[in-house]
Amino acid sequence: MGGTFDPIHFGHLRLAEEMLELANLRQIRFIPTGTPPHRDAPQVSAAHRSAMVQLAIADQPAFVLDGREVKRTTPCYTVDTLRELRAELGAIQPLCLLMGGDAFLQLHTWHEWEQLFALAHIVVGYRPGFTLEERIHTATPVLRQHYQQRLCAVAALSQRSAGGIVELAIPKLEISATLIRSRVAENRSIRYLLPNTVADYIHQHHLYTPC
Repeated sequence: MGGTFDPIHFGHLRLAEEMLELANLRQIRFIPTGTPPHRDAPQVSAAHRSAMVQLAIADQPAFVLDGREVKRTTPCYTVDTLRELRAELGAIQPLCLLMGGDAFLQLHTWHEWEQLFALAHIVVGYRPGFTLEERIHTATPVLRQHYQQRLCAVAALSQRSAGGIVELAIPKLEISATLIRSRVAENRSIRYLLPNTVADYIHQHHLYTPC
């Protein structure tokens, strides 16, 4: 599960917990992005973002921090990260790339995106009432074809190492990192939007405050 995690919050954590359970996953690796090619650079350093992730996931043994991307100085592409993971885990181990429905519909814009299917399954979380099936018509023809050919049940994830697409209906918490950053900048409370340990870290290190 990748992201800038700038900062990590309960929306990220609840999504991961739901996917862990519904997809019968053994472990979820949180991979903070180093230099993201598709969006603006994170507001705080990789070291701070990694530290906040570690604090946030400390009480869930199935959640693990993977810091490989923050160590890169070049743009971080998901396909490269998956290639590294596949080399470490071997060809047989099932591997899942977790993402939201909006990200999946833009998958065709990702670097070497069709290679992702050779490296991992893709597990897509969507808000109930807004199914990916109903929105796939907005995707490119090639992405629609992959979706139609690869859509499978959760049980199939353990039967092969990569190549499937699974949809999971997951209620979304209306929390965003943008909201948290703006509230910190305005000296407003961020309690109950993210773990207390992360909130304390933000305040201790004066993150997201105006210069």
